[in-house]
Amino acid sequence: MANNMLGMLVGAAIDREDGDSGIKGALGGYLVEGGLKLVAPLLVTYAIGWGVQYGIRKGLHALTGDPDLAKGAMSPDTAA
Repeated sequence: MANNMLGMLVGAAIDREDGDSGIKGALGGYLVEGGLKLVAPLLVTYAIGWGVQYGIRKGLHALTGDPDLAKGAMSPDTAA
């Protein structure tokens, strides 16, 4: 529980601005911070993987001149 202390403090501060006790905000901040700790590494991994495949595809297109490589495999312009 102490791992998500920042989320709890921010959530409580936001909730107190509305005149509430801050308990619901602290719980919400705790859950949001925990969710971000789960999702953020997945998003970073996806972004790095996408960048690597994009760079490789562009490099191969520059070397071979194949127009299908420039479009990408998921492009609607490619023939199935």
